[in-house]
Amino acid sequence: MIRNQLDDYEIHETNIPILCDSSVVISHSKNLILYSRANHIEIKHHFIRDHAQKGIIYLQFVSPDKQLIDIFRKPLVEEHFNYLREILCMVLIE
Repeated sequence: MIRNQLDDYEIHETNIPILCDSSVVISHSKNLILYSRANHIEIKHHFIRDHAQKGIIYLQFVSPDKQLIDIFRKPLVEEHFNYLREILCMVLIE
């Protein structure tokens, strides 16, 4: 985890924000009770929930159209691509 690397440099961060576009995931991370319908949850979600409960991370809602990672993982229309590129302060080098 990146947090371990930061600890090596004596940078101690807690309550690290994780941007998430799923309100269901955020509510599951805050709820200590697992319902019978949620028993299919993968281990990675339990990992996130445990770290959120410990205060190491917190999940912050971001609308799906503002997900910065989309610029790297899926094709976008030009307007949306330029919007995300501008937010990331990326410039076109010709």
